[in-house]
Amino acid sequence: MRYTFDFGAVLDRAPELLWGSLGTFGLALAGMLLALVIGILGVVARGSKIKIMRTLVIVFVEVVRNTPFLVQIFFIYFALPLAGIRLNPTVTAIIALGINGGAYAIEIIRGGVESVSRGQIEAGFALGLHKADVFRLIVLKPALRAIYPSLTSQFIMLTLTTSVCTSIAAYELTSAAQRIESDTFRSFEVYFTVTAIYLVISTLMMGLFALISRHYFNYPTR
Repeated sequence: MRYTFDFGAVLDRAPELLWGSLGTFGLALAGMLLALVIGILGVVARGSKIKIMRTLVIVFVEVVRNTPFLVQIFFIYFALPLAGIRLNPTVTAIIALGINGGAYAIEIIRGGVESVSRGQIEAGFALGLHKADVFRLIVLKPALRAIYPSLTSQFIMLTLTTSVCTSIAAYELTSAAQRIESDTFRSFEVYFTVTAIYLVISTLMMGLFALISRHYFNYPTR
């Protein structure tokens, strides 16, 4: 059986793929922001003197990192309504991505924080800086500089993970592709194109992260 390739059907639906790509970007960026917030707050709680807070963070990280993302998003979307918490697919996807990425971000950022020498922290206090300023200026920024490559790699993975959000009908690239494939029956052409688009998205993300690194995390030069 010979198969005749025809990308015309895909090109005719290009606007849908474009909007799906924007949906993927939106989910990814919102999920990354939430993950970063969860990561930073988690590291602060992990270093707290209150044992219950440290324990809760450890349990959170272990539960999230040792369960599939698909199960996590299904739990939020299908199980929470039984407790009276109903969220639309987009909000559910962002929360699930943020929680999943946040659990990994906690461990990555914690490693960076622990790499900052105690002497630097004590020097900050000796200069009269407030504890919050010491954490923000002396601990957090050098830590983020140290772990930036690992953190951005995790965020690239989070961007690709948005494809799983099609399972709850969140609008993104894979869900748009599925609709086009079901209408045209051009599976090869549709998913070949989508693969190329995901490669472009990942490349753009890497370029964006590299730009941020050059502006905010490079050491000053003479």
